Amino acid sequence: MATIEECRAALEQLSDNMQDAEGDVRAAAELDRSVSCHITDLDVTFAGRLQDRRIKVQETLQGPPREKAQIRLAMTGDDLVALVDGEVHFARAWGSGRVKVEASLLDLFRLRKLL
Repeated sequence: MATIEECRAALEQLSDNMQDAEGDVRAAAELDRSVSCHITDLDVTFAGRLQDRRIKVQETLQGPPREKAQIRLAMTGDDLVALVDGEVHFARAWGSGRVKVEASLLDLFRLRKLL
């Protein structure tokens, strides 16, 4: 099972990947939205903003998100690490229910280019 530190590192890596992105992925990463990532097996939520092509984690909370972010993710720590490492394809994980994403329809269309 992935630790809180490994999950935070995976989010940092994802943020670094978005910072270096080009083309459609770069345009999708230009969003300015509140974001939360609930790690279900650790019952921890990373809350912050997607801004300037980076995920800026502002706080780590015990339990589910306290406020409804504009982009909400939920998955296990192992799935987060595997997604960022490229071991699991996002569409398959989402389709099978391993990863849950809640956002506006427009944001979902933009986000699919990132993932």
